[in-house]
Amino acid sequence: MFCFQCQETAKGTGCTVKGVCGKEDSTANLQDLLIFNLKGIAVLATKGKAAGVDVIKEAGQFVTQGLFTTITNVNFNDANLIQWIKKAQEFKKGLKSKVEGKCSCSCSTNLDDSAIWFSDDEATYQEKAKKVGVLATENEDVRSLRQLLIIGLKGISAYADHAAILGVEKDEIYEFILKSLASTTENLSVDDMVGWVLKAGECSVTTMAALDQANTTAYGNPEITEVNIGVGKNPGILISGHDLKDMDELLKQTEGTGVDVYTHGEMLPANYYPAFKKYAHLKGNYGSSWWKQNEDFETFNGAILMTTNCIIPIKSKNTYQNRIFTTGVVSYPGLTHIADRAPGKAKDFSAIIEVAKKCASPQEIETGKIVGGFAHNQVLALADKVIEAVKSGAIKRFIVMAGCDGRQKGRAYFTEVAEKLPKDTVILTAGCAKYRYNKLNLGDIGGIPRVLDAGQCNDCYSLAVIAMKLRDAFGLAHINDLPLSFDIGWYEQKAVAVLLALLHLQIKGIRLGPTLPGFVSAGVLKVLVENFDIKLIGEAESDIAAMMAGK
Repeated sequence: MFCFQCQETAKGTGCTVKGVCGKEDSTANLQDLLIFNLKGIAVLATKGKAAGVDVIKEAGQFVTQGLFTTITNVNFNDANLIQWIKKAQEFKKGLKSKVEGKCSCSCSTNLDDSAIWFSDDEATYQEKAKKVGVLATENEDVRSLRQLLIIGLKGISAYADHAAILGVEKDEIYEFILKSLASTTENLSVDDMVGWVLKAGECSVTTMAALDQANTTAYGNPEITEVNIGVGKNPGILISGHDLKDMDELLKQTEGTGVDVYTHGEMLPANYYPAFKKYAHLKGNYGSSWWKQNEDFETFNGAILMTTNCIIPIKSKNTYQNRIFTTGVVSYPGLTHIADRAPGKAKDFSAIIEVAKKCASPQEIETGKIVGGFAHNQVLALADKVIEAVKSGAIKRFIVMAGCDGRQKGRAYFTEVAEKLPKDTVILTAGCAKYRYNKLNLGDIGGIPRVLDAGQCNDCYSLAVIAMKLRDAFGLAHINDLPLSFDIGWYEQKAVAVLLALLHLQIKGIRLGPTLPGFVSAGVLKVLVENFDIKLIGEAESDIAAMMAGK
């Protein structure tokens, strides 16, 4: 195996024996083989479109889900990945039959591997995977640019899939994903590859806007909300991940059953949506971010539903393995998987509800409330108040501390920055990075909380909208002219999609940490530094001083 797609990759260069995330080398290899097949689908679909055979939507839907399942902490199940590969090969075979004869090329590409179609021999898959993985591209800078694009596409695909589940799909998104993925099989110039990466940032903005539209159309605009972090007396279901439709259907099916529902990790922002706030049995949020789930799930006592990433390996000592369920793209060996919804119907959560009924109530691990719901619609409703606070000097600077949380001790940096920032600063956040400081008592500025939580990682779109509105309100030429600094924590591939979106918006001077991506070569990093002034986080106090000085 060789995998360097997440922030915690071994030695900052790549996992080669076993993933720091817990993936076995066989699993990582199968993910490489799946991506290889998805590239083949992308090549055939783009060739077909050029020849007048439009298969963009069906191919786009398949490829986005396939890329989504390869994101860190989604799929640890070799058997499931083999099924994905078989489905990809069958899909590719169907595309070939549609496209062949319609275009001038033969469509016989080395991305077609009919020799292992439908094979039941895992060793065959493993041998093939070793030949098509990341290191198959020998030139380091070419490899870096291809992987930066593919990793960004994984994040875009996750957001596109969430939007599609709620009925919002855009052919332009699918077409970009397919064309750009196909481009990674071509011998392009460095300038052309950099161009694709920056275009991915534009597509990321479009995709996050589509997901924002999907979420707010279905469930209303998030509202300022105090979320309980204590517990009730009933047994419960803890729902983690990002899928709001799963949340919706679970709440409907648990109503009146005596089972309470709690959010965990990136599902916390579900508490901010009007459609969910009406349920009295939605009790609040339990625990912290994804990497603490071994402890949180154990003390919760009840049933657990993983809707997307981020599931982590279950330790042998943990008792919750008999009460945790997966659904959607998530797959983990030995766990019960709740099937996808049939057309026009809801998922059936009866099995997890029955398990929950037999469980003890959650163990209380903390009490109190946390405040969130500061998405763009809510903040813009307070725009006059915010603008006046800036003009009066009550707010000196906004610090965007969005992104991911993770296990590394170096992430204590973000807590330290939050604690030491001057009292006339406001933190804008989205994603699980907020768990490093969202329970601190940082106070407010004239009634404006000093931590404004917009929601899940995709709600970084809200932060961009807020910044653009503030730019316009102050009559400035660019977001970079605002009293605004970016101090971003990253972990996985959706954070990369967000970073590319910020680069597309020409935002400069972003601090990134706790380490720079292992998949960015020295040559590519030089381009990013020269064009966007990207920098690694340093010591908290010196970074604060620099940010307050606009540097």
